[in-house]
Amino acid sequence: MFGKQRGAVLREVSGTAGPLALLAEAIDEISSRRRLIRYLVQADMKKRGSDTFLGNLWWILDPLLQMVVYVVFVTILARRPAPDYPLFIFAAVLPWKWFSSVVTDSTLAVVGQGSLIRQIAFPKIVLPIASATAGVVGFAWGLLALIAIMLAFADRITPMLIWIPVIAAVQYVFSVATAIFLAAANVFFRDLGNVASHVLRLWWFLSPSLYSLSALDNLAFIRDHPALRTIAGLNPFAVLFEAYRAVIYGTPDGGRPVPPNVVGLFELLVASTILVGVAAIFFKRVEPEFAKVL
Repeated sequence: MFGKQRGAVLREVSGTAGPLALLAEAIDEISSRRRLIRYLVQADMKKRGSDTFLGNLWWILDPLLQMVVYVVFVTILARRPAPDYPLFIFAAVLPWKWFSSVVTDSTLAVVGQGSLIRQIAFPKIVLPIASATAGVVGFAWGLLALIAIMLAFADRITPMLIWIPVIAAVQYVFSVATAIFLAAANVFFRDLGNVASHVLRLWWFLSPSLYSLSALDNLAFIRDHPALRTIAGLNPFAVLFEAYRAVIYGTPDGGRPVPPNVVGLFELLVASTILVGVAAIFFKRVEPEFAKVL
């Protein structure tokens, strides 16, 4: 009862509320609408499954097909790929598919529900939260493909795999921050969805996806400009890819799996949590304008 009264008061003053009040309202709405978020996630996954013949099996097939393309591409051009290269690539392809799907879905999370928003009063912030959470379900499907690949490289199966949920939790927080911001911003800047697709493509190749972060140290250009190496390490997906690869694949020279960089993951988690707060404040600040624009 108190929570409902508090939420009502916050909504009344949301137009003039400060950042902390807006953040408190966002947290209250998310925590009190868990059933709605679960329903939206289930509806999203059901819709994806009904749109194509193979349905959610594409979460397994798509990263596998991407892996094949990159393995062929790098094997032909580089000629000396890392040992067990399919697993090396897949350790980055799978989490990237999760993030890229969150980005794509979040740009449509609010604008795709225009008629619903104009007709029904409900906390709109649950829409990007549902988009980000649906990505977790897809990632879980993709883990089935990872298991199949690891059976082909049985020597890589170690207790280090228990780190995957921890790394995924950090990625989830970062994905939530991205989803909330993009969902709100795309209401006012409809070109953001097109821009995001190009940014994602560039981001993938600038991240240590087809190569290890340590491989940059062998480039003369990087040695001459050490600041670029530092900047590359600040890339969130440099931290995530290296962490996934450490526990799934192992060291860049083909060594057995090792624990991830816990300090790097913790720093990314802290930064992502701050970004979630900033994104939520931005979302709540512009939320009253959604019905007018849509």
